[in-house]
Amino acid sequence: MPIPPSRTELIDHLLRTRIAGHVATPRENNLDHYRRLAQGDRQYWFGLELGDRWTDEQDVLAVMAERCGVSDDLEHRVGQDTIDPELTVAALERAATLLRKAAEDGKRVLFATGHPGGLLDVHRTTAAALRAAGCEIVSVPGGLRADDGSVYQVAEVAVYERGATLWHTHSPAPMAAILDGLRLQGRPQPDLVVADHGWAGCAAQRGIDAVGFADSNDPALFLAEAEGVLQVAVPLDDHVVDPRFYEPMTAYLLGAAGLL
Repeated sequence: MPIPPSRTELIDHLLRTRIAGHVATPRENNLDHYRRLAQGDRQYWFGLELGDRWTDEQDVLAVMAERCGVSDDLEHRVGQDTIDPELTVAALERAATLLRKAAEDGKRVLFATGHPGGLLDVHRTTAAALRAAGCEIVSVPGGLRADDGSVYQVAEVAVYERGATLWHTHSPAPMAAILDGLRLQGRPQPDLVVADHGWAGCAAQRGIDAVGFADSNDPALFLAEAEGVLQVAVPLDDHVVDPRFYEPMTAYLLGAAGLL
């Protein structure tokens, strides 16, 4: 784990590696996802129940501009879009507050990712730090199935596997399988979930405190944060070209949480 960078150093790193700033996700993809969510396509709701509160694409765009940093220009339809690195760092600091509190209170924390190719090490490293600080890292029940695949843990992080391969998934079903499995075993639900995609959305919808890492084309988690359902949505490109690029960000998060 590298030494935590300063705030300025981290922002420079986020911009240089395109975790934030001029990210790879194009404007047209962002707007397509905002439109599909507004049209009620539940694939883009990430397990959240949005009702009829977000049926206007422009309202979704306004939240994304405020909380993620995408362009608020309604005429900007194609090309480059952005994530504001200041918003990324501010969200990391809010997440750090939750992690610090979890460590102080010895909370039960569950980690999960639908982006194993990008964020697995972010979650794994954070889980190890919390366990060392006295938290219980929730162990998922064995034999779980969801979406025709298996749900289990790799290095204390819940993942979805199908065909001997870890899959990128937005589905809330794997998290639902974990939470239902814990209940059926008579085990307590997590106090905190740190995740992304539908894993975070499902947990938040069930009333569990949750932190969700989210890309600029993942509006549901930012809407949930705006409504107070999700505690923190951290805006970032969730699959940059080298997963090691996230290491300074993770170090900053853990340093801010007092876990290094």
